[in-house]
Amino acid sequence: MAKDFKLRNYHQAKWDEPIIFELSSPGQRGILLPKIDQEIKDTVGDMKDLLPKTMSRKKKPNLPEIAQPQVLRHYLRLSQETLGQELNIDIGLGTCTMKYSPKINETFVKNHKFSELHPFQDEETLQGVLEIIYKFEGFLKEISGMDAFSFQPGGGGQGVYSNASILKAYHKDHGEGKQRDEIITTMLSHPVNAAAPRTKGFKVITLMPTETGYPDIESLKAVVSERTAGMFITNPEDTGIFNPIIHEFVDIVHKAGGLCIYDQADANGLFGIARAKEAGIDMCHFNLHKAFSSPHGSMGPGCGAQGVTEKLAKYLPVPVIKYDGKKYFLDYDHKDSIGKVRSFYGAIAVVVRAYAWIMAIGADGLKEVSELSILNNNYLMKKFLQEVKGIGMPWAKGKNRLEQVRYSWEKLKEDTGVGTDDIDRRSMDYGLQGYFQSHHPWIIQEPFTPECNETYAKQELDEYFQIFKKISEEAYTDSELVKTAPHNGSISFIQTGEITDPENLVVTWRVYKKN
Repeated sequence: MAKDFKLRNYHQAKWDEPIIFELSSPGQRGILLPKIDQEIKDTVGDMKDLLPKTMSRKKKPNLPEIAQPQVLRHYLRLSQETLGQELNIDIGLGTCTMKYSPKINETFVKNHKFSELHPFQDEETLQGVLEIIYKFEGFLKEISGMDAFSFQPGGGGQGVYSNASILKAYHKDHGEGKQRDEIITTMLSHPVNAAAPRTKGFKVITLMPTETGYPDIESLKAVVSERTAGMFITNPEDTGIFNPIIHEFVDIVHKAGGLCIYDQADANGLFGIARAKEAGIDMCHFNLHKAFSSPHGSMGPGCGAQGVTEKLAKYLPVPVIKYDGKKYFLDYDHKDSIGKVRSFYGAIAVVVRAYAWIMAIGADGLKEVSELSILNNNYLMKKFLQEVKGIGMPWAKGKNRLEQVRYSWEKLKEDTGVGTDDIDRRSMDYGLQGYFQSHHPWIIQEPFTPECNETYAKQELDEYFQIFKKISEEAYTDSELVKTAPHNGSISFIQTGEITDPENLVVTWRVYKKN
C-alpha cells in the first residue's frame, strides 16, 4: 500500500500583466550607447551606405521604449505564469519524452568555444565540433544499426520528410519513380508518417489496428503491390504497444520492392533492447531533443537525426562530415544527394548536448534508461488500472506497455459527463501543465497519453497518480468543479470547443489593438 499522500496546495501566480508594447513610454531606454567618435565615423562611413536600398527600412521599427527594471519585472512575472519540466511533473506530455536534461550540458553549449563558432569559419578552426558530430554519428550507428546519419533535419517531422525525399530519389534512380507512388502507414503511427510522404507526392494507404493494437499481416498483404514505394511506421506507436511481428511486415514490403522507414521518436524504451537493423529497416530517425536528453525549445531548436543503410547513404543531405585520418572536413561532393533540408548543418547545440549525455552514461547507462522507463511506465499503469475509477486501457488487455500508455476516460465520461479535456484543465489546478491526449482523429475515445521516462522518482510517480485519482473522485462527486477548471491557474476557463470564428483569433499585437 502506498503511504497516505498529501497533494500540494498549489496556486499559480496570476499577474494582470500588460503586453510589453503597452508598458512602453517614449524616451525610456534600457541602455544608452556612447556617441561614435568622429575618427570612427570618418573611417567606417555611414552605415546606411553599407546596406542595399531594398533592405533599408523606410521608417524606424515600432519597438517598445522601456527601462531595464521594468523589462526585468515584466518577464519575471510572465515566467511565474509558466509551467515546465523544472517546475512540475511533465509525465503527461506523452510522446515527447520530457526528461530532465543535465545542466552541465548547458554549460558546454554556452561556452564561448562553442557558442561563438560561426558556420562560415574555415574547417581548420572547426575541428573540435566536427569531431563531436562525427563521433556522435558513430554512437547512433551503433544504437540503430544504420550505416550513416545526417543531423541536418531540424526535428522529427523534417527527418521523416527527408527520408521521404530519399525514398523518392531511390525509386527514380531505379526507373520506378512514376510506378511506385504509394506508401503504407498505420493509423496509430505519428501523423507525420502519412503527411510527409504526402507532401512529396505519394498516395497514402493507412492500415487500421486490430484488437492487438497493431494491424494484422493480412491487411498489409491486401494493399502491397507493384506500386508500393515504402512503409512509414512508428514502433512502438503512441499506445506504447510494440509490434512484435515488425520483421514480417518489413519482409512483405521488401518482397514487393518497397523500402521501410522507422519513426523512432518513441525510442526511450528501446535503447540496448531493439534496433532498426534487426527489424530489416532501411531508414529511421531519432529526435535528439527528446530521448537523447537535449531539451525541447517549444517547436525548436531540435534535431531529427536521420539514419540510412549503406545503399541509401549517397542520398543524404550535404554536407557529410568525413575524417581522413588527420582532420575532419565537410564533404559536399555527393551528386546523388537530395540537397540541403536545413541551413548549414542543423542545430548543433542539440547534438553536443546529446553527445555529452551519452558520454556520461555509456552503453550500459543507455540500456538502463530504457529499463527504468519501462518499469516506471508499467508501475504507473498498474496503479491507474487498479485504483482509478473511470479509466481504461483499450487493446492488448493485460499486456505490458513500453514507455507510455494511451488510456481512455470514456467510462468516466459516460458516468459523469467529465471528459479528457475537462481532466486536462483540472490537472493544472494541481500544478501540472496539462497533458497530451492523442493525435486526431481520436481512435481511442477520451484519450490520455502519459509517458514515464527514467528521470522520475517513485514519489513523483505516486504524486502524479494521486492527482488523477483525486480528479476522478471529484468527477463522480462534483462534476461541475472539474468541468469549469482551471481554478488555480493564471487564466480561468473561458471557452469550450474549437475557435472557428476568425474574429475571435488574436494572432498578432496589431489584431489585439484592433479588437
